[in-house]
Amino acid sequence: MTSARERIGFIGVGLMGHGMAKNIVEAGYPVTIMGHRNREPVEDLRTRGASEAEKVADLAAGCDIVFLCLPGSPQVEAVVGEILANKGAVHTIVDCSTANPVSTRNLAEACRAAGITLVDAPLARTPKEAWEGQLDTMVGASEADFARLEPLFKSWAARIVRVGDVGAGHTVKLLNNFVALGYAALYAEVLAIGAKNGVDAATFRDIINGSRMDCGFFQTFMQYAVDGNRDAHKFALRNAHKDMRYVAGLANDSGIASHLASSVKNTFATAEGIGRGDDYVPMLADIVAELNGIDRKAKGGRA
Repeated sequence: MTSARERIGFIGVGLMGHGMAKNIVEAGYPVTIMGHRNREPVEDLRTRGASEAEKVADLAAGCDIVFLCLPGSPQVEAVVGEILANKGAVHTIVDCSTANPVSTRNLAEACRAAGITLVDAPLARTPKEAWEGQLDTMVGASEADFARLEPLFKSWAARIVRVGDVGAGHTVKLLNNFVALGYAALYAEVLAIGAKNGVDAATFRDIINGSRMDCGFFQTFMQYAVDGNRDAHKFALRNAHKDMRYVAGLANDSGIASHLASSVKNTFATAEGIGRGDDYVPMLADIVAELNGIDRKAKGGRA
């Protein structure tokens, strides 16, 4: 089992990584973080006892286990490449990013050849749960590696599920995101059709509330679409587009006809293409409305 004496590196202390690293520190592990363009989480973690490294090589030199919480596979590939070039003390890499499973499996092979274990443990839920140590994680690892790392995962996750060997975590995460982002595209289009025909978002929410079609994602989407809460679901549209590109690519690599995945991907591609990539997912309701000549605020669709 992982000992609290293991030295932990953490690269990617953004919206999710900040809370995760905080919980690892508070669990008693010595933690070294990489500098981040946003200094606020870095300085917060330093006040809690974390150390800071300026370069991947410096972090790898003094850490046994390195967590990655990065935007996507290109960034993961670059960082893992640097770790392999400057192995230091690292024996395990845990990739918590949402990444392409094909890339993940290839990286795992390269790591294995260098004597490093790579596991994928992507995340579900929000920065709020990251801060509270209540995230969900879907782990791709051998049974032995999962048992070794599970105590460490428990510092930041409440629901920890081994879903298969390496790469399976990222596969399940993409499927999970496909469901959620498919809902987002569906809800945005539904609200536009409703608005065009005299039914506002608040009325639609009232109808779905408590029915078989209600769910947590519906509620957070509507917290923005109806109530105007911009922070209800802080997941950028550009990241949604990236995830759906991975889903469509995985379907293509698998020989699966992906009519729905491609359609959902194109919805988010359009949002990013018109310059709205930094908006959050529920704001897709505004974008779809605007593209159809609808002023949702004037229609009473949003506070």
